[in-house]
Amino acid sequence: MTAQTTRVCFELRIRPELVDEYVARHTPVRADMLAEIAAAGRRNYSLFLGEGGRLVGYYETDDDAAAQAYLAASPIAAAWEAAMAPFFLDLGGRPDQAATALTEIFHLADQLANAGSSASPRSGAASAASPVSEAGSAASVPTEGTRS
Repeated sequence: MTAQTTRVCFELRIRPELVDEYVARHTPVRADMLAEIAAAGRRNYSLFLGEGGRLVGYYETDDDAAAQAYLAASPIAAAWEAAMAPFFLDLGGRPDQAATALTEIFHLADQLANAGSSASPRSGAASAASPVSEAGSAASVPTEGTRS
């Protein structure tokens, strides 16, 4: 990732009775919609399905506002989002524009970079045969939050 990359995570709720159909519509997503997501500048995009229709999405982009604007203006994305809207609970608007943003509080690579040399093994550190305990791990430092 470049220094300008933004990591975005969001949550939506799928109607439990429609989960199977929602999954089927994403297996696979239409090629024209995949191309629009890429053209918008979103990459490393994943959706994760949890219990009761909980859906968590993640992607990376260099300019999230521009990516959102691109998709908001795209007739292909508008048609896809209109077809997907009935799947969601408690949604005020298009799914791609109204998802609940999650705040990032930890990112390993950022913390390792910030820790610099302090992340290197200490004298007497555990070997592969002797795992490091939780108490021996690096301290957690919150990172800047993101939005969808």
